[in-house]
Amino acid sequence: MKIKTIIIDDERLARNELKKLLKQYEEIEIIDEAISVNDAITKINHHNPDLIFLDIQMPGGKTGFDLLELLDYSPVVVFTTAYNEFAIRAFQYNALDYLQNPIDTNRLTETIQKILQKIEQTDSGGQQKLNEESQVFVKDGEKCWFVKLKEIRLFESVGNYAKVYFGKEKPLILKSLNSLEERLNTKIFFRANRKYIINLESIQKIDTHINGGLKVILNGGEEIEISRRQSVKFKDMMSL
Repeated sequence: MKIKTIIIDDERLARNELKKLLKQYEEIEIIDEAISVNDAITKINHHNPDLIFLDIQMPGGKTGFDLLELLDYSPVVVFTTAYNEFAIRAFQYNALDYLQNPIDTNRLTETIQKILQKIEQTDSGGQQKLNEESQVFVKDGEKCWFVKLKEIRLFESVGNYAKVYFGKEKPLILKSLNSLEERLNTKIFFRANRKYIINLESIQKIDTHINGGLKVILNGGEEIEISRRQSVKFKDMMSL
């Protein structure tokens, strides 16, 4: 198993040191490097990596956290930084791990084991994955629901929350779209853009959109735009 990896850091020496350390792990395949948030977005969208090692402090007034908020999907993320004051915030962004420079080789080995375990679980449909028949508990304030995943037609990002659409209900849960996406079956649930994950089986109509993307209408009447990049992936998935 090869894990496609991009190293994102504006410091050339830091990138070279990490590449040197990663050479001992044959599963890690470094496919590219990026030196800024904009550079990283372009390369992540092009390569669709499994894993990124991401510096937090980046040039141009943007941070590694800003990068994650701009992605249509999130690969496995390991933050690397010379400072430890960002650790708590890093895990709020569902980072798998947080490595402080200079990177300790024993800590790196622990991180690689976590990466292998997470990707293996994801690839093999392990505990992190839910299927369409799974029943999930949804709680919003005093209201609770026990609903089958296939009955959920849409997840919408609302700040640190996600709005869950099923029937006439739209409760809010304290989950990010990225964390939900990790557990959902990608054959059923599709990341339309940064804000929405749609249930493919809930689509009633598909239209072309003026910006070159697509627009879908769900069985609840919601109209969701699929970004241009995701439209290419959508067409590949749905074509004969």
